[in-house]
Amino acid sequence: MMIMCRNILIFVFSLFCISCAKAETLYTKQNLPVKPKGKINVELALKNAVHQYLYMRDKLSGSAAFPKTYDANKKLLETSDSEWWCSGFYPGTLFYLYEATGNDDLYREGVRMLKLLESEQYNSDTHDVGFMMYCSFGNANRIAPQTDYKDILVNSARSLMTRFSPIVGCIKSHNRKPNDYIVIIDNIMNLELLFWAAETTGDSSFYDVAVKHADTTIKNHFRPDNSLYHGLNYDPKTGKIKQYQAGQGASDKSAWARGQAWGLYGFTMMYRFTKDEKYLDQAMKVADFMLNHPSMPKDLIPYWDFNAPNIPKALRDASAAAITSSGLLELCLYVKGEKQQTYLNAAENILKVLASPAYTAPENTNGGFILKHSVGNMPAKKEIDVPLSYTDYYYVEALCRYKALQDDKKNGL
Repeated sequence: MMIMCRNILIFVFSLFCISCAKAETLYTKQNLPVKPKGKINVELALKNAVHQYLYMRDKLSGSAAFPKTYDANKKLLETSDSEWWCSGFYPGTLFYLYEATGNDDLYREGVRMLKLLESEQYNSDTHDVGFMMYCSFGNANRIAPQTDYKDILVNSARSLMTRFSPIVGCIKSHNRKPNDYIVIIDNIMNLELLFWAAETTGDSSFYDVAVKHADTTIKNHFRPDNSLYHGLNYDPKTGKIKQYQAGQGASDKSAWARGQAWGLYGFTMMYRFTKDEKYLDQAMKVADFMLNHPSMPKDLIPYWDFNAPNIPKALRDASAAAITSSGLLELCLYVKGEKQQTYLNAAENILKVLASPAYTAPENTNGGFILKHSVGNMPAKKEIDVPLSYTDYYYVEALCRYKALQDDKKNGL
């Protein structure tokens, strides 16, 4: 009997060890550099994306919910209402995919979601109204301009303007205590809505606020090595910095990967609208910081923080990679020579890896999301190693930008 019990214990322990080994293997593979062969098959990547988003549409079944992420353990598509900061990414992705493929089902679903978003044009409680409304209504209006879309976007821009403080020189991000004025680097992405409003209405105040916010960001958010703080807390009465905040980064001294990506993309966008060389220079500084950082993996899918404490076992962040790729594909248009090729090659490499099975989910899985392995908020232990709606949005945007570059090259442009 004792021998039998001992044998059972040995067997159970062996199974436990095998299970741990498999888990460690899966964990390790997620962190190893990926080396996909050949070039990016953009058409295949877009075809997969269309399939996934039609699959997601069917899972939503005409509900009023906006997809956030997918819990693989619970086999649950996690959703939000229209007030969540990510609500604009799902319809925005649908419109990008429609534009790239002509699939009318995607367009109809996008229009359906716009109806659910309309009320957010008056939401002045968040700086994310740019993400929410410009990524959705902005894309819809670009594809098929409508007076209603224009009015909604202008109202959204006005709502965003109410959060600007001339004393601080920035648009407030988070609503905290009365004596706190939090500004995060993500906020620079919302300035695109203001530039659009300035061009559409002729009201220069939208333009002036966008420029002032960007200039204050350059002055205060950057460190000497060109990395970015995630958040700053200003004194609303004096405009002086009270505190540097870690936010979603590993610490207040670390370089949170998605924050760097927001900066790269955001300052590239600033140059697009202003043609001011200082913004182009700032975008290049962020790009060079990221691409040359000793902690950047060879496949250019960054760890969730460049200073994460457990590198090289730290989780990668596909969201930071997707935003970076899309930003680089625009940035390479504004520079020449070696820099242009460096940025284009990096963007191509990132897209190639994201389009590989290491990051692209098989069809009819992943809740309908395209990409796997994003990190939402590591310090808060939320959305860790999961798909995210904004990851898909910037990935599809990058695919569309890359396809446009390919088409221009074919046409000799």
